[in-house]
Amino acid sequence: MKDQNIRALCLKGVFTALVMAATMVIQIPIPATNGYIHLGDSMILIASVFCGWSYGLVAGGLGSCLADVLTGYAHWAPFTLVIKALMGLLIGKLSHYDGTGRFLSARTVFAAAVGLIWMIIGYLIGGTVLENSFLVALTSVPSNAVQAVGSFVVFAVLGTALDKAKIRRFLA
Repeated sequence: MKDQNIRALCLKGVFTALVMAATMVIQIPIPATNGYIHLGDSMILIASVFCGWSYGLVAGGLGSCLADVLTGYAHWAPFTLVIKALMGLLIGKLSHYDGTGRFLSARTVFAAAVGLIWMIIGYLIGGTVLENSFLVALTSVPSNAVQAVGSFVVFAVLGTALDKAKIRRFLA
C-alpha cells in the first residue's frame, strides 16, 4: 500500500512537470488577449485518460498554475489552478479508459471535448472577472479554441502511440 502511494505521488509529480513544461516550452503570444497558446492541455488529457481523474486534477491544476507564475501570468494563476484542475477531473471521470478497446473511442473523445470546452468557458469566466467585461473576455474564445484543437490533435497522436506501446502497464 505504501509503495502504491509513493508511486502515485511520483507519477503525479512527473505529470505536473510535463504539463508545466509543455505549457512553457512553446508559447504563442496572443496580444489581443494578453495570453498565449500552448500545448500543456495535451498533457492534461494524457494524464487524465491514462491515469485517471486524480492525476489530471493535480497535474492540470498545479502544472498549469506553476507555468503561469513562472512565465509572468501570475494574475491568472488562481483561475488557472481551478480551471485546469476541474478540466483534469472531468476528463478523467468521463473517459474511464482502462487500456482495453480503442484508445480514441467515442467516450474518450467525448471526455476530451467536455474538458476542453470547460477550459474555454472557464477562461471566459476568469477573463470576465479580471477584465471586468464579458465582451473583452469573449475575445479570448477563438484563441482558446485553437489551443483546444491543437492540444486534442497532439493528445490523439501521442496518446495513440503511447497506447500502442502499452504504456498503461507502467502507469497502473
